[in-house]
Amino acid sequence: MPPGSRERRPRVLYLAYYFPPSRASGVFRARATANHFAEAGWDVTVYTAPREFFETYLENACDPSLEETVDPRVNVVRPPMSYYAWEKDIRQFSALRRNFPTVAASLYKLLQSKIFPEHYLTWIPGVLSGAVKAHFKEKFDLIIATGNPFVSFAAAQALGRLLRIPYAVDYRDSWTFNQFTEELKFKEDSKAFDWEAKVLRGASEIVFVNDGMRQWHIDRYPYAAERMTVVPNGWEPELLGEGEYHPSAEDRPLRFGYLGTVTSYLPLEELFDGWRLARNHPLLRDAELNIHGHLGFFPADVAPLMERLPLEENIGVNYHGAFSKTEGRDLYAQTDALVFCVPGARYVTSGKVFEYMASGKPIVSVHRPDIAAAEVLEDYPLWFRGSKLTAEDVAASFIAAAEAARRVDRSQYTLAVKHAHTYTRAATLGPWEHRMRKLVEGSR
Repeated sequence: MPPGSRERRPRVLYLAYYFPPSRASGVFRARATANHFAEAGWDVTVYTAPREFFETYLENACDPSLEETVDPRVNVVRPPMSYYAWEKDIRQFSALRRNFPTVAASLYKLLQSKIFPEHYLTWIPGVLSGAVKAHFKEKFDLIIATGNPFVSFAAAQALGRLLRIPYAVDYRDSWTFNQFTEELKFKEDSKAFDWEAKVLRGASEIVFVNDGMRQWHIDRYPYAAERMTVVPNGWEPELLGEGEYHPSAEDRPLRFGYLGTVTSYLPLEELFDGWRLARNHPLLRDAELNIHGHLGFFPADVAPLMERLPLEENIGVNYHGAFSKTEGRDLYAQTDALVFCVPGARYVTSGKVFEYMASGKPIVSVHRPDIAAAEVLEDYPLWFRGSKLTAEDVAASFIAAAEAARRVDRSQYTLAVKHAHTYTRAATLGPWEHRMRKLVEGSR
């Protein structure tokens, strides 16, 4: 290499439909991935949804503070798309849909059944045309796609084959089965299975958030097993801070906190039944259970979820509404113990568990004992859980966590945070970035 010249940075196209300012749960992994690759010296271009999708069509689905945390070196592109499945304003309908609504609906259903069974299908044309033009101006070396939605996987497969560059896919969620109910999402003859098989045959690496998810896909697609890996979720010190040890304040009641989106899948009945029982204990008689976060992801979710919160029972349960990611550190600091309430079983990890551990606070588990998150929590010294998801076991966990909150010392806090630091985003994403770099170097 001539003196003074610099080696060209590897260039990655990252397909992440949900990306800041979206507040969808998967956004945090996508944001962290883009930032980590940029910090590691990659030229990162993110293709994501149009801003108006989050601001107009998904009411209350934005967190503007998140956009400020995206590395300024990341180039964010928002290809246009059609909003057929979300558009309710007849003035915005196409001429075909206004004049021949039945025909338009039939054509739309045909596209779903014959081409790709996802409403986000209309994002693909803009992604493909924009990416091809960008590639011929300055070559991409790698494509990474994260799902859901899984049109990003289809676009990665198409671009990888067309541009003859490697692509990797990152399963934040499962595509063809429901990780909460452990049932298939589609009939066996659905195009979704054909697409998933096609994507996995061509992918250079296939990433999952936990080993349970990886194993399910190995069983269904054994030919891709050697290319399947796990990249756990993690937490961001730059957002949460490093935290400080503060003993529980003896002059006030204990504060338990749930921080995160409340969804219909959560075992709320077991949570609140256990809380009612636990309140009979002297340490919890005046304790608070504070819920911070959105109720669901869509406006229609709010009312039914609010009905499931026992706010009028005078048992210390309070709902404080949504909070921004950057407000999280203060909420953790104000809380004595955290409630890890999640749905599902062996395929569910949740991104929230990593932040909980980073707080160094006692954690009460309210979930089935066999979920994937249990593997992450196993070595956390302030974890309290039952052998079953029952009100009695939940109550016992609340009581044990309350006792721990009153006596936890600096050494226990330090051990807890030390375990959490094995799951920073740098720790979890670092090995993956190294593999992608070697992949690119080997394909040049």
